[in-house]
Amino acid sequence: MEKNPQFKSVRSFIGAKNFYESRNFYKDLDYSELVISENMSYFKIDENLGFYLQKAYVKDWVDNSMLFLEVEDLEEYLSILKAKELTKKYSNVRLSEIMVNDWGNEFFLHDPSGILWHFGNFK
Repeated sequence: MEKNPQFKSVRSFIGAKNFYESRNFYKDLDYSELVISENMSYFKIDENLGFYLQKAYVKDWVDNSMLFLEVEDLEEYLSILKAKELTKKYSNVRLSEIMVNDWGNEFFLHDPSGILWHFGNFK
């Protein structure tokens, strides 16, 4: 009988149109930055959640990149993000209201490069 692997995390790689601006944006979200090299940082959301931000920009790739982060209290997290006034600080950042879907609820945040984040919770 084969032993099932024990997975610990999954980490996406995303690009940045302006690496410096994107790094600041994710720090403003209170994600912890670990600099890997001059062209890459790892942003830790919590103990097992994070992603790699690269100093790399391919328009078609970045324009089609999306991440989904499940959040326990969606309303509270949206309030926290609104209080940060990211849409005033970063010209390309957009933040939506909560949308109600059959499967659960979500809201959207576009980072400075156009990466689309879905923050949601499932029913």
